[in-house]
Order: sequence, then C-alpha cells, then structure tokens
Amino acid sequence: MLMIFIYFILPVYDITGLVDIIKGPDYLRNDRGSNYFEVIWLTRNYILPSVLGVRLLFGITFIIALLIYKWRKRHLSIYECIEIYLQQENNFMPIGYSYREIKKMTRGFKDKLGEGGFGTVFKGHLRSGPCVAIKMLGKAKGSGQDFISEVTTIGRIHHLNVVRLLGFCIEGSKRALLYEFMPNGSLDKYIFSKEGGISLSYNQLHDISIGVARGIAYLHHGCEMKILHFDIKPHNILLDENFIPKISDFGLAKLYPIENSIVTMTAAKGTIGYMAPELFYKNIGGVSYKADVYSFGMLLMEMASKRKNMNPHAVRSSQHYFPFWIYDQLQKEAEIELEDVTEEDMKIVKKMIMVALWCIQINPNDRPSMSKIVEMLEGDIESLEMPPEPTLYPDEIISADETTNSDQTISREFSCSSDPGENIINPLLGNIS
Repeated sequence: MLMIFIYFILPVYDITGLVDIIKGPDYLRNDRGSNYFEVIWLTRNYILPSVLGVRLLFGITFIIALLIYKWRKRHLSIYECIEIYLQQENNFMPIGYSYREIKKMTRGFKDKLGEGGFGTVFKGHLRSGPCVAIKMLGKAKGSGQDFISEVTTIGRIHHLNVVRLLGFCIEGSKRALLYEFMPNGSLDKYIFSKEGGISLSYNQLHDISIGVARGIAYLHHGCEMKILHFDIKPHNILLDENFIPKISDFGLAKLYPIENSIVTMTAAKGTIGYMAPELFYKNIGGVSYKADVYSFGMLLMEMASKRKNMNPHAVRSSQHYFPFWIYDQLQKEAEIELEDVTEEDMKIVKKMIMVALWCIQINPNDRPSMSKIVEMLEGDIESLEMPPEPTLYPDEIISADETTNSDQTISREFSCSSDPGENIINPLLGNIS
C-alpha cells in the first residue's frame, strides 16, 4: 500500500531539473540561458502541478477503490463460506437471494406470520409460484455466527420431520432465511386451543409426537455431526398441509462430533419451562443430547394434556405443576380428569404421559434416547414400565439474577447460590406464584 502511495503521489522527473528549480530563477537564467529558464518556469508553475494533481487524484481514487474492494471481499467472505460449505454437504445448495428480491417476494413485508426472539417471519412467493416462509433475523451481532450456524445446520438436513431450507440472504446487516411454507402453522395453536379454534384428535397428536421424535432422533444420530437443537417447544414444531410435523428454528442449535457424549456450554440456552435441569444445576451431570430429550418430554406432556405444564390458576395446589399431579394419578391408578377425553383416547393419553415422564427425569442418565422413545410411542402401553417420580430440584439450588416469564427464549448464564436470603426461583418453571 505504501509503495502504491509513493508511486502515484510522487511524480518522476529529471532530478537535475528539480535541483535547478530549487536554486531559483536567477541561477537558471545565468547558468543555462533564458530559453531553458522559461521551460523550467512553465514546468514548475503549470505542468508539474497539473501532473501532480492528476496523479494525486488518481492515486487517492485508486486507494479508496482498493479499500472498498478489500472491505467488500471481507464482508462477502461469510456468504462465500456458506456456499462452499453447503456445496460439500450432500450436494445441497440453498439459493442466495438479494435483499431486493426478498422485499419483492414479501410485497414489502406485508404478510406477517409471526415473531420470535430471533426475528420476524413473513409469507412470500417465489417467482415459480410456491409460497415460502421468510424469516428476517434481528440485527446481526459479531461475525454473524448465529446465522452461519442456522444455515449450515439446517442446510445439511434432509428429513421428513425437519423443515427444509430453500434459500438465504446476506447483504450488509440484512439476513434472511427462506423455508418451505407450512400452511397449518405451529403446533402451539392446536394444543393450547382457544375457543373456536381447530382441535386435533388424539390419534393425530400421537402421530405428530412420533414424527417429532423421529426428527430429533435423526438430528442426534442420523447426521455426520450430532445436532443439538436446544429449543424444542410447541412454537418450533410446524405442521404442513397434511399435519406432518417439522422441527424448525435452529438459531440455538449446536453441532458436535458423534463421539462426544458431553458438550461444553457456558450459558443456559432455550426456553424457560422446556429447558433441561443440567443446563442450570451443575451437580446433575454434563450437557448432552439428553437435554433435547427433556424438552421433548415437556412438549409431549403438553400435547397429551392439551394445556401448559404450569397452571398457576389451578383450583388445587397439586395441579399447579401438571407432571406431579398426573404422576400421582397414575400411581394411584385413579381416573385421570382431562376434558374431552374418551375411554378410547385415554390409552393414547396415558402412553404419551408415561413416555413424557421418562423423558423429564432430572438425571440425564435416566432418560431414554430419542430412538428408544420412538419405539415406546409406537409400542403398546402394556410394555411400558412406570417411571420414577419426577422432581424439580436436585441438591444444589440456583438463583437467577432476574425473573423470566415462561415463554421467553434465553441464552444467558446463571449463578449458583445456597443463600436462603436470596430470591429463589426454579429456572425450569420461571417465577410463577
């Protein structure tokens, strides 16, 4: 860069002439004659400044262009890395789109489908006709590692029960992901149905639970790298036109070698109410794929009961936390009091609940793998053993620095404390009174 600057800024001319110019007009007139003086005078006052100005202007322009080129090359390196990486993975290549094309697909971002902790989702249309769901991510931080993580994670996946990535956009601070459109939306609006909403039968919910379990099992053991989702919940399970479930939102997902059973984490990731206890309590054990198993268990429990696991408005205190109440009913072999459940459906409900209770064991070693869970859901309820009683607290108590509601997605560190004077809450449930 310095050599380029010297070349363009310093003109090349006769050194002798330069010395003569420095000595002044009297020396030139006496030593070399008037004609030579006039040439040197014209050179010094007109030609040399013009040449210097042109070269200076061209040099500055060239340097600015070079800096812009280097900046753009560095900026586009993320885009190129994603393309190269995806080309090497199963010959799958999501299409790169410009922000202008994204804006045109969404008709100026008019049709909003939903909003979450990582961005806003809009409905769009490809030029070929099909609808797509376009997730516009929030303002990028750092080098865009979360964006790369999601693209490279889902870009390598080909499974019936995992949403398919069709394209992406990375242009300045604008980042977008294009997914196949799921006309029936997310699972939460069916299991937490409001008055007048669409209700799914228990046969449908059972089939959906098996599909989700197969999808997670594929993420854990079906890829070259083990993929931990870390945010399994009803809002991240999408349903296509045939109500086939597809796991979505890989913003918190992490990739690890298959041989690694324990992963290193410095912060708790996920959504309060679905997060595994080992993410908070250090004395339970290391974080592994069993964290997704716990989240699936909480999801399965809500699907079976068609309600939130935590109900602060329950008449009886024993019903505040549904897993406790339902375990007590199963142990007593009492009739489970659930709304709109026929005797035929009750067999499906009990099977889903028993599998869920196995999934939410506080000790990760007591939880089955997702492959085993698929077998349990597909088998008969008679073949299932009664799981141990669920619990919320291990020996160590952890205090959160601030309260968080039960639907918030988080990624932060928690501090350990055993001081009884501090405000103690259970991070698995949130601060619900």
